[in-house]
Amino acid sequence: MKLFIIFGAVNALISVALGAFGAHGLEGKISEHYMGVWEKAVQYQMYHALGLLAVGILMQITNAPLLGASGWLMLLGIIFFSGSLYILAVSGISILGAITPIGGVLFLAGWVCLIIGILKI
Repeated sequence: MKLFIIFGAVNALISVALGAFGAHGLEGKISEHYMGVWEKAVQYQMYHALGLLAVGILMQITNAPLLGASGWLMLLGIIFFSGSLYILAVSGISILGAITPIGGVLFLAGWVCLIIGILKI
């Protein structure tokens, strides 16, 4: 599905932009701890942007089951995981840390769906 290629490319672009913003715009404005949180959000967003690209490409060349589910789970994982960490880093609202693991579970589920889908070809 071309949609996942687009989602992957958009998330890669956002990840690069937010990484640069963190390095230049947030330097000295948030603590080193929260800068590490920001960097973790950027890192995982990029990893899963690449995962979305892979899902989209695989959907173009194979009819593997669960690839669509994998893509949607990765996209939701980016929103929950990276999104909550971005907000946490700039706001310091610690309760957002409770949302982050939901994103992590969504990431894991997305990768499991990708593995199972490819194995079922």
